[in-house]
Amino acid sequence: MEAHYRNHGGDTSFSSLRVYLNSLSDTPSRFSRRAISVSTSYDEMSRVRAVSGEQMRRTLRWYDLVGLGIGGMIGAGVFVTTGRASRLFAGPSIVVSYAIAGLCALLSAFCYTEFAVHLPVAGGAFSYIRITFGEFPAFITGANLIMDYVMSNAAVSRGFTAYLGSAFGLSTSQWRFVVSGLPNGFNEIDPVAVLVVLAVTFIICCSTRESSKVNMVLTALHIAFIVFVIVMGFWKGDKKNLTRPADPENPSGFFPFGASGVFNGAAMVYLSYIGYDAVSTMAEEVKDPVKDIPMGISGSVAIVIVLYCLMAVSMSMLLPYDLIDPEAPYSAAFSKSEGWEWVSKVVGIGASFGILTSLLVAMLGQARYMCVIGRSRVVPTWFAKVHPKTSTPVNASAFLGIFTAALALFTDLNVLLNLVSIGTLFVFYMVANAVIFRRYVAVRYTKPWPTLSFLCLFSITSIVFTLVWKLAPSGSPKWFMLGASGVAAIVIVQIFHCVVPQARTPEFWGVPLMPWTPCVSIFLNIFLLGSLDAPSYIRFGFFSGLAVLVYVFYSVHASYDAEGDGSLDFKDVESLEGINRILS
Repeated sequence: MEAHYRNHGGDTSFSSLRVYLNSLSDTPSRFSRRAISVSTSYDEMSRVRAVSGEQMRRTLRWYDLVGLGIGGMIGAGVFVTTGRASRLFAGPSIVVSYAIAGLCALLSAFCYTEFAVHLPVAGGAFSYIRITFGEFPAFITGANLIMDYVMSNAAVSRGFTAYLGSAFGLSTSQWRFVVSGLPNGFNEIDPVAVLVVLAVTFIICCSTRESSKVNMVLTALHIAFIVFVIVMGFWKGDKKNLTRPADPENPSGFFPFGASGVFNGAAMVYLSYIGYDAVSTMAEEVKDPVKDIPMGISGSVAIVIVLYCLMAVSMSMLLPYDLIDPEAPYSAAFSKSEGWEWVSKVVGIGASFGILTSLLVAMLGQARYMCVIGRSRVVPTWFAKVHPKTSTPVNASAFLGIFTAALALFTDLNVLLNLVSIGTLFVFYMVANAVIFRRYVAVRYTKPWPTLSFLCLFSITSIVFTLVWKLAPSGSPKWFMLGASGVAAIVIVQIFHCVVPQARTPEFWGVPLMPWTPCVSIFLNIFLLGSLDAPSYIRFGFFSGLAVLVYVFYSVHASYDAEGDGSLDFKDVESLEGINRILS
């Protein structure tokens, strides 16, 4: 290990090319020192937060968080995902799929809530993993999460033009123009999507409170459209469609494809719940984190579960499942009925509002992730700066907004959508692991190996279950292997629960039924990861590899310099009194 933190008389690792090359030769020792260096809650809320200069104002209450959570989750995707999952996998039992996926989302939300209440900073999952597993795992997680945010936001903004055009009877070709010299998938220029992204970027740069007000208005309008669609579906629908297909040769009943269809449908619709994690990044701007965050995060997920289940029943009553259009289920259902074509336009307008709210919340979240990553010095601290007048991370917001707009300008929606989702599910998996590790391990007081061994063994068992479900042919051997791996997982959790005592008790709010609740979240997220296609894993591997290169060639040296000048001089004990002082 190196004896000094600075090179050549106090220069940083980047003061000159010669010094930087010399620092690169010390990369192995610096990596071993910094990669698993763990921060503390006290440092995250004091020394690390001070890097931003100005503080973010605490202006949000629980109802703001509920509105942001609903706005972040209910985007346009639900109008497409519901039809696709019903037609291909679940049939009328899509409502059960939504309930199962909602339960998974709620369990993950509990894990986020425990961390957000204990550590009310803007870093979300990045900060949670950093205080639990260390700097390198947090950086890889945060880098993938930001890329997922940027790409999904670019895709969503291009979807806005498609939905708005359909509402007014205009094709996308009238909004976009083609550049013949560019390859397919990158040759349709969409200036409207760019303007939407830049407008949202301007709003989130001006004020978090004003952004919340805008979100409240748009979310209220969007929910009104959703309730309208639900009511119309129940009014015009037929209960017989819940059990009877249009073609008698197709499977019938409420569960036409059995349990496997229900769970495969849940895997597809789960992505409709993604968005509540962005609410955790607003924790630093909440007036009363202990009371407001649990109500905001869990309340928004619960409301969305109810809305999604009602939408699923409404759609299933409108048409037999084998007649549902997988690409535009609601619009197509109404457009085929004489005198009801206008309802399909209402769906398009409602989806447009949903796109704006999900885009606004996601861009708020991605900027705060980047801000806190900048505070940790693994990216330039320029991203961490908070503007003194607006009290928002203007640099991070503007940079990511411009980057998102550039992608939205020319990249096709399908190209972008093939590159998202896996990073978010991976983060949910990591946060669930982190909440267990933090409850059962106290640095210097308990050994980490029993808990780490349990987490690894439970994850392996969950992977085995997922692979059997995905790859094994139907029959008695498959169900035997699924039952055996399921029983093994339950036994592993029960043994851990009985043998390993908790090392700490949450001071404010804790996940109920520990460790069962986060274990179910771990299992479900692994199961859902198993449903993704090969391009998703290729993307995850590519960007993870890119993040490793950035960490090795820049981040580890920047954080090493910060440790040398005392900016990241982490303590080994946490002070509850110190945290309470900061909150007050």
